[in-house]
Amino acid sequence: MPTTRRPGASAARASLTVTAAKALAQEFAVEIASGVLELAGASATDRAYALDRHWRNVRVHSLHDPARWKYVRLGNHTLHGTRPPRLGVLL
Repeated sequence: MPTTRRPGASAARASLTVTAAKALAQEFAVEIASGVLELAGASATDRAYALDRHWRNVRVHSLHDPARWKYVRLGNHTLHGTRPPRLGVLL
């Protein structure tokens, strides 16, 4: 007996999987970059190392594409079965 598939179900599943991975990676990246600065101290900002640029880049990306909205989308799907939008980004 053939199974009936909902249109776009696999795309929604893929979108939610990527959303979860991006949210988690974003949080880890900020934590790791902050830890590097704590470990290296003030010398991390020296032009020879310029490790602070990694922290700045991570922060800019995390503010541009915030994880909190990804968690809202994941939560809505988990609790209510709401599928992500088919077009655009998950805000």
